Amino acid sequence: MSTPTAPTVRHSRSGLAGQLSQLGVERDGVLLMHASMRAVGSVNGGVRAVVAALRDALGRRGTLVVPAFTPENSDTSPHYLDQVRSLTDRAREAVRASMPPFDPATSAAPSMGSLAEAVRLTEGAARSVHPQTSFAALGPSARKLVAHHRPDCHLGEDSPLARLYDLRAQVLLLGTGFDTCTAFHLGEYRVPAPPRRTYRCVVTAGGRRQWWEYEDVALDDSDFATLGADFARSEYGAAVRIGPVGSSTSRLFRFTDAVDFASRWLPSHRGGVPVQALCRAHG
Repeated sequence: MSTPTAPTVRHSRSGLAGQLSQLGVERDGVLLMHASMRAVGSVNGGVRAVVAALRDALGRRGTLVVPAFTPENSDTSPHYLDQVRSLTDRAREAVRASMPPFDPATSAAPSMGSLAEAVRLTEGAARSVHPQTSFAALGPSARKLVAHHRPDCHLGEDSPLARLYDLRAQVLLLGTGFDTCTAFHLGEYRVPAPPRRTYRCVVTAGGRRQWWEYEDVALDDSDFATLGADFARSEYGAAVRIGPVGSSTSRLFRFTDAVDFASRWLPSHRGGVPVQALCRAHG
């Protein structure tokens, strides 16, 4: 005799909004979100209903921000290196030749997940112009947040992350772990003399497709899970809110807390260890 399968739980927009508010999402605040739709589970209305629930919890004057990174147009990114590892030189060159240049209006960010893509594609969303680590935002502070993102500054003082710090934004890990926490990258810029490396990606200049090379801080998220675990055990840990959103277990905390902790943690835990620039989402 077969065992009956448990019915799939379907979540509603209003239910998700209530859970987000109960978790502590601030009404009229600014929220940086990293999300896994798979962890959230089945939702009536799909991914757009989740975006709507987030905006409901934030209120009319709240602003939602997501990463819209594009490692797909770089030949120095781990994404590209994984893709071409077993290819011949000729096949590698064909992959490079097929890479489209970054366009903030049209370039997809598939590696960021369906929720981030839904935010980017929502009418009224604004997006920063960095060809590798752009951010998309919805709400009254969106355009101000994503403006003036320097193309040679991935995630430092001339990026939306610094603006999020100034605004004391919240960070929501919606069914994801601390390994996805982009706020920690701003901490990498705030350590003394951070290591630097060369990046390269495809852009449009003067109406023509071309490769652009630049130098920036060597980003490395390979230890962010450990960093996050220590953050949660630190004096900041009591302020990390944990609770259900849909079928996920989610975390909510203050952006400034994450950056301040990372900027102190990184020098003592990476000292003397060569940085390998392992961040999966960057060029």
